Amino acid sequence: MRTTILSLACLLFFSFTQAQADTLSVRQQRIVSIAANTGRGDLVNLGTAISQGLDDGLTVNEIKEVMVHAYAYCGFPRSLQALQTFITVLDERKEQGVSDTIGREAAPVPDTRDKYTRGAELLSELSGAPVDAPKTGYAKFAPIIEQFLKEHLFCDIFERDVLTWAERELATVSILAAMGGVEPMLQSHMNICRYQGISDEQLAQMLELASSANGKDPFERGTLMPDNPNFTGKAWLQGYVAPEDGFGCAVSNVTFAPGCRNSWHSHKGGQILLCTSGKGYYQEKGKPIQLLLPGDVVKIAPDVVHWHGAAPDSEFTHMAIGTQLDKGGVTWLSPVTDEEYNSYKGE
Repeated sequence: MRTTILSLACLLFFSFTQAQADTLSVRQQRIVSIAANTGRGDLVNLGTAISQGLDDGLTVNEIKEVMVHAYAYCGFPRSLQALQTFITVLDERKEQGVSDTIGREAAPVPDTRDKYTRGAELLSELSGAPVDAPKTGYAKFAPIIEQFLKEHLFCDIFERDVLTWAERELATVSILAAMGGVEPMLQSHMNICRYQGISDEQLAQMLELASSANGKDPFERGTLMPDNPNFTGKAWLQGYVAPEDGFGCAVSNVTFAPGCRNSWHSHKGGQILLCTSGKGYYQEKGKPIQLLLPGDVVKIAPDVVHWHGAAPDSEFTHMAIGTQLDKGGVTWLSPVTDEEYNSYKGE
C-alpha cells in the first residue's frame, strides 16, 4: 500500500516539475498529519501531530472536527481513540502552562429542507456531479446506504463550517491513503480535491505526508523554547548530550517552525548538523543560502559565521552536535534579517 501511495505521489510530482511551486499551507499540512495518523490508528505519532497543529495555530475545535469527520471513513473506534489521545495531549500541555485556543463552534444551519435534499445538493456542489445523476453501483444495489451518505455524511457532517470543504477533502484523502486498500475511493476523493481547488502538486505533497506520517522520528521533538533573542520564530529543543557529561561535545535535537531561523553565530570548536526531516536553510557569511534536506550533513569549521533554520513552507529538524567544546562555546551575533532570509535563489 505504501509503495502504491508513493508511486502516485511521484507520478503527480514529476508531472508538474515545470510548474511554479505550489505547496500545502502549514495549516493544511497539520490537518493532513492529524487525519492520516487518526486513520492509521497511530496514537503515538498522532499526539505529536496534535501538538504541532496547536503550536501552528489550529484551534481545539478544528482538530476535534478533523477527528469527528474521520469516523465516517475509518470508523468510530479510531475516531474515539484519537479524541481520547487529544484529551491526554491537552492535559499534558495544560500542566506545562500552555493555554490552547478553543476556537468557535459550528454555526447553526438555517436550511430547514429535508436532510436528503440538502445532502444531495451539497454533494453536487462539492464534486461537480449533477444532483439528479442516475443511481449506479452501490447506490442502486443498496439504496439505504446512499440515503445514509446523503443525509448524514454530506448533510450532518459536511454542513458543519468549522472546516472548509477543501480541508475536509484533504482530511478524507489523507485518511484513505493512510488506511490503504481503498484506492478507487481514494482516486474519487482526489478528484473532488481538484474540483475544490487543490492542485496536483499539493495532492502529491499530501500523499507523501500521509504515507510518511507513521515514520516516527526516534528522537524526541522536545519542548518549545521560550522567547529567545537568538531565534526568529518558534523552535523546539531536546538535549541528549550535555557539556558536563564529559564527552567534549553537546548533542541536541532542534526543530524549527516554518520560517524560523537562528541568528548569525559561530562556534569556537565547530559544529556538525545532521538533517533528519523537512526542508531547511544554511548560510555562511559571504556565501549563498544552501537548501538542506533529510540526510544532508553540514560540517561547520571553528569560527565560521553562519545561521540555519527552516524554509518558509516547511518545518525543519536537525541534530546539532557541538564539537571541541574545550575550545569554547557559541558566539551569538546579529539576527538574520528578512532580506537575508529571503535571498535564497533556489537550486
